[in-house]
Amino acid sequence: MSEQADPSSDIFVCNADTLWTELGGGVRRKVLTYDAGVMMVRVEFETGAIGSPHCHPHVQCTFVEHGAFDVVIAGRAARLVAGDSFIVPPNAIHGVVCVEAGRLLDTFTPARRDFIDRDSIS
Repeated sequence: MSEQADPSSDIFVCNADTLWTELGGGVRRKVLTYDAGVMMVRVEFETGAIGSPHCHPHVQCTFVEHGAFDVVIAGRAARLVAGDSFIVPPNAIHGVVCVEAGRLLDTFTPARRDFIDRDSIS
């Protein structure tokens, strides 16, 4: 069980004060900060880990901090490496396969309430 600090209670959030949530399959997530309108999340992947295809009503902007990922968004595919980024329109089916262990920095608008609720009890 991990407890997620409530970053919405302050405008400053220290990395040391937030915890990782293990998602299984070589993937873990850390909600960094959020308010109702926007959320920033770090996601780490082991080599070969999969971010299964899914969709959500949020706009998602993602920056590849390090590693390499095969990314598919609405049927379009690309291999992205450190420094690259992508945007996912609302309700577009998207997913990733981690080719080289790495980390993504996701930003969502509006905030992913499902992440807040799940991470606070997982």
